[in-house]
Amino acid sequence: MDYDVIIIGAGPGGIFSAYELCLNAPQLKIAVFEAGHALHERKCPIDGKKVRSCVNCKICSIMSGFGGAGAFSDGKHNITNDFGGSLHEYIGKERALELMHYVDGITLKFGGEGTKLYSTAGTKFKKECIQHGLHLLDASVRHLGTDINYRVLENLYAFLQDKAEIRFDSPVDTVSAVEGRYEILSGGKKYTCTKCIISVGRSGSKWMEQVCKQLGIVTRSNRVDIGVRVELPAEVFSHITDELYESKIVYCTQKYGDLVRTFCMNPRGAVVTENTNGIITVNGHSYEDPARHTENTNFALLVAKHFSEPFKDSNGYGESVARLSNMLGGGVIVQRFGDLVRGRRSTPARIEDSFITPTLKATPGDLSLVLPKRILDDIIEMIYALDKIAPGTANDDTLLYGVEVKFYNMEVDVDNNLESCHRGLYIIGDGSGITHSLTHASASGVYVARNILGAMQ
Repeated sequence: MDYDVIIIGAGPGGIFSAYELCLNAPQLKIAVFEAGHALHERKCPIDGKKVRSCVNCKICSIMSGFGGAGAFSDGKHNITNDFGGSLHEYIGKERALELMHYVDGITLKFGGEGTKLYSTAGTKFKKECIQHGLHLLDASVRHLGTDINYRVLENLYAFLQDKAEIRFDSPVDTVSAVEGRYEILSGGKKYTCTKCIISVGRSGSKWMEQVCKQLGIVTRSNRVDIGVRVELPAEVFSHITDELYESKIVYCTQKYGDLVRTFCMNPRGAVVTENTNGIITVNGHSYEDPARHTENTNFALLVAKHFSEPFKDSNGYGESVARLSNMLGGGVIVQRFGDLVRGRRSTPARIEDSFITPTLKATPGDLSLVLPKRILDDIIEMIYALDKIAPGTANDDTLLYGVEVKFYNMEVDVDNNLESCHRGLYIIGDGSGITHSLTHASASGVYVARNILGAMQ
């Protein structure tokens, strides 16, 4: 029951901290506690035939389990400081990029070899975007695809399983600081350690807030991103996705001066659902295997909302919007862009008669009854802006799925070692509110592991 290091959460941050520790100090006794299932047991019951919508599993296999919420993602690893979190503000830009490249090397070693590294450097689309008031962010992007991403996780688990105790279906109830050590309670049993790494991801946001309150760790209000997932024929964006694959484009709306951004672009992919704390939202996947490609490309359009005092519950606001969609549509609502701008709801007949076949079974409806007017105005303006660089984006048959919400943890007060006010207690990954991507979370795990190893020497 006593360990040198306990890691809470087996998402990217937890996996890569365990990897670095096991690789360089195999004598350490390490335990990893994960609320979700082992990788091979992570199965979503939605099959599109017998089960078409979320059945509210006790533990969502899409959001929790080995690999975290990114296990069934598109497997895009963005190597950049321009987006994906603020890790570089804590550890420096050069070190952050160095760690991201290190993580990329491990990814190649464990099954990602042969995948392509895309780059925005020198692309002609940057100039074209600027000419139309759009801004293409700089990044190198390693695209694995959901299938190759899964293979990498399988191989990482095979490496770790004999070197660390990995406890699945083992949610942690409490974390306590006791005389310079840490006690965690899980399943009615107590476990102790000298060093504790918390890496619970976005799905652990409510749990993280409670732990911070109990331990007196200062937190700061963060943001929530709210929007829709756009689905259109792959040909519309093929001239961009063939060269860049993932294009992060930001637009400042003329009407409100709000920033709208593209997120998680999935060429020839599929739209999927997620369950976060019982709330159904939408996301997207794509595969490296050509046999699993679709005729459509999907991506998110998100508006970031920051709140001022006295309001502090940004995630609660996002949840309320998502719940409204769930109430009206029984889950996800889909609407044709042409219907939205004409002020009418989409019907099953209008969806059926359109030239795009939806990749997700969703309820035709009216997103104007769900999304606040300001956010909806921002999204409509962004679609017309994108139509200038990708003609066809603003076609009547373009599908909008709602809502997509990106929840962010309250930003936890940690130092430049990602260590809390309690020595030996580290908070990393998306659960810290500092990282927001697979690569940044993984890099934070390596960084903290190296700090622990350095302190042992």
